Amino acid sequence: MYKYLFGPVPSRRLGMSLGIDLVPKKVCSLDCVYCEVGKTTKLTTDRMEYVIYEKVINELKHFMNSSPKLDFITFSGSGEPTLNSRIGDVLKFIKFNYPNIKTALLTNGTLLFNKKLREEISDTDIIMPSLDAVSQKAFQKINRPHHQLSIDQYIQGLVDLRKEYKGKIWLEILFLKGYNDSVEEVTNLKEAILQIKPDSIQLNTLDRPGTVEGLIPLSLQELQNIIHFWDLPNAEIIISQPDRTTIESYRKDIESAILETISRRPCTLEDLQQILGIHINEINKYLGTLEAEQKITTRTLQRGVFYELKHK
Repeated sequence: MYKYLFGPVPSRRLGMSLGIDLVPKKVCSLDCVYCEVGKTTKLTTDRMEYVIYEKVINELKHFMNSSPKLDFITFSGSGEPTLNSRIGDVLKFIKFNYPNIKTALLTNGTLLFNKKLREEISDTDIIMPSLDAVSQKAFQKINRPHHQLSIDQYIQGLVDLRKEYKGKIWLEILFLKGYNDSVEEVTNLKEAILQIKPDSIQLNTLDRPGTVEGLIPLSLQELQNIIHFWDLPNAEIIISQPDRTTIESYRKDIESAILETISRRPCTLEDLQQILGIHINEINKYLGTLEAEQKITTRTLQRGVFYELKHK
């Protein structure tokens, strides 16, 4: 069992993707109300070697010895990967040793104002930053950032990335009713998008419990209305759950283990991680599929969100 690698997970956008987690749970520069991983336990903008480079590389070498079939190696996980000061060194190792495998970076984008960081990640094939708001008020409401972060700095970092970076930028925007869906916010988001010039704009909304109760996702029609209002040819909606069970990396044994565990008693995400010894992001992928198939349901209690079998 690996500590810093997870998957390959059946990714809806990247196919068969091996995840690399470069920070402990949950070290992040944001504490987003919708985060499916959970509340941020260390809110910071300090870059350091949170996970030791050699430990990541040793796990990667061991995993790759079996010549697995991969579409991507993806920097993601249980926090913000760009907080790790050696992300660039890990990327260089991958590019040198496994040149035929593409790389992706899932990031909240808040640290891209840092030119040194932009240089470190410049060889990534796809960078997938988030941008949920363009006003400081909405930014603080939905993303709850570290106090040193400002929305103007955030957006400028994305603009500068586009000017320097030759790879693909897939910009993801997650909408919540009453948080960032006002006409003013949606209009200003379009203006920011036109500055950033991403290759793809991917609209999303809540499909899993967040860290705050009472969150309301936008309907498919409401997201389509935003697409129509923006009139941008590269905007798409990604909320629909694909049939992950048809992806080669989907493992029925993991699905069965999750179902068997919660059939005995309801479990939180953290409970499942401890019991099964599987990375939290990998479990999340399967929980999403099981919820979409209406095999499980959730209840919010004092200790958190509990998953249980759905009784028909």
